[in-house]
Amino acid sequence: MNKKQINPFEYAPQIMDKMTHGGILVTTKVGEKVNPMTIGWGTIGVDWSKPVFQTYIREVRHTKGMMDEAMEFTVNIPMEKNDKVKEALAFCGTKSGRDFDKVKECGLTLVDADTISVPALKEFPLTLECKVIYKVRQDGKEIPQDVMERFYPDWEQNPEDLHTVYYGLITAAYIIEE
Repeated sequence: MNKKQINPFEYAPQIMDKMTHGGILVTTKVGEKVNPMTIGWGTIGVDWSKPVFQTYIREVRHTKGMMDEAMEFTVNIPMEKNDKVKEALAFCGTKSGRDFDKVKECGLTLVDADTISVPALKEFPLTLECKVIYKVRQDGKEIPQDVMERFYPDWEQNPEDLHTVYYGLITAAYIIEE
């Protein structure tokens, strides 16, 4: 398989469109366990003069513990919406890596990354490789009230419902080609 190197910012509109219309995958790896998770929240941009992708992971998610250990991830964006992509997004967004091998269950093909240990996914060919350079847990007292009411209505009783934001330095960006 070939990888066409890209400037991730030239693909930012496509990345944001896919994320907000069906989702994309964030994948991490600990040992031999690879775990993709569907996300619909994230940001691509520049922090501290570095290209970054920020992803939000709830405190209670299995992926959170894996991310804290691995401190690296791939962002996997579909180029088209076929049945396999839709099924993988649905499965990886509703099933936990605690209980399922999501890669196996979805029939996803792992592709070795160039700069990190977390693989890319052939079926989601637009790939960002990221190393976590900063993370911060959200403070519910600092989030606007309307956001809290909509997304975290019970956060005071359940503070684990909030997210940790991971700032991933984009170390490689490409499209996997056959």
